[in-house]
Amino acid sequence: MPESVESTQPQLFTWEFAADPYPAYAWLREHAPVHRTTLPSGVDAWLVTRYADARQALADSRLSKNPAHHSEQAHRSGRVGIPGERQADLMTHLLNIDPPDHTRLRRLVSKAFTPRRVAEFEPRVQQLTDRLIDDFAARGTADLIHEFAFPLPIYAICDLLGVPAEDQDDFRDWAGMMIRHGGGPRGGVARAVKKMRAYLLELIHRKRADLGDDLISGLIRASDHGEHLSENEAAAMAFILLFAGFETTVNLIGNGMYALLGHPEQRALLQESIGRGERGLLATAVEELLRYDGPVELATWRFATHPLTIGGVDIPVGDPVLVVLAAADRDPARFAAENTLDLARRDNPHLGFGHGIHYCIGAPLARLEGQLAIATLLTRLPDLSLAADPATLRWRGGLIMRGLRELPVTFSPRS
Repeated sequence: MPESVESTQPQLFTWEFAADPYPAYAWLREHAPVHRTTLPSGVDAWLVTRYADARQALADSRLSKNPAHHSEQAHRSGRVGIPGERQADLMTHLLNIDPPDHTRLRRLVSKAFTPRRVAEFEPRVQQLTDRLIDDFAARGTADLIHEFAFPLPIYAICDLLGVPAEDQDDFRDWAGMMIRHGGGPRGGVARAVKKMRAYLLELIHRKRADLGDDLISGLIRASDHGEHLSENEAAAMAFILLFAGFETTVNLIGNGMYALLGHPEQRALLQESIGRGERGLLATAVEELLRYDGPVELATWRFATHPLTIGGVDIPVGDPVLVVLAAADRDPARFAAENTLDLARRDNPHLGFGHGIHYCIGAPLARLEGQLAIATLLTRLPDLSLAADPATLRWRGGLIMRGLRELPVTFSPRS
């Protein structure tokens, strides 16, 4: 007698699942594409796993980003959203609000976070990339997470925001506490968030008297028909740009390099292309790495404000909905050879940066950092190889992000 569908359902949110969630997501896409489950935090939520359903949900105005629409009271105890943001009064940012407030804030922030500003930042990102590689190149071994992928976006976003150099190590410490929350007490995260908010408010106050060319000064200057960001709004925006901007890039670089190390033929094609001074394959490679094993596993929280139907399943008012980007981006109904890493893939409308009005505002910066980091590593350390059994690598626990705790590598020492 064949097993029932229920008995073959894979177990979610275990350590084995964290190491490789894709078989479980394939099962959900086929058997339960809109699936209600209990999360590790105890909150019940719907997981959306098919590409077409995911795009619908990401753009559906009946799914609110505001946790106040949650029918339970879990958001009050910090079980939804970013740990500590409610206690630190940092809720008023783009990930937690809806139109018209979202429209106003995004328009104001866009004036400060322009493509020109990101393009002008490229030399600084390259300088930071080279400096970090310099620190370990002569040694012949490194942990690409702690020594490279983690500090690069922290220092880059601090520079972009206008955090003085003498304060950036504090930010690095606070950020480290935030991304370690999957393996430690969430109270430590809340303390880090509170310290970060206090620092940002003080920095904004100082910059009002001496505006520069940095992003925080741009947020202070930004206005729309006479409207300005309040200090709390500016602090919340600076916080979310830091939080969303750095951890996404840590995982883009870490997951991307891990995928390349495991696919030597694809990596060789990319190295040859970079060696010829080309940028085309590098650009499509980063998009494919975002699709294949992206940095954001689940899109941030959404809450049903009206009854709606996704994938033939009725979602009650107040229920949380989590769009599983990692599952949608390997949906065979949208992507040919969905489990194959193809760096030259052209038809690649992945959801790695989201979709709709909440599409990641920092996507150009993440792409720039990912391209420069990967290209520089492959150029300066061409014989880079994994220094551990892949089965022994640990992935960080957590719901939204997907990233390695460490990525040990060896290479020929270089001056």
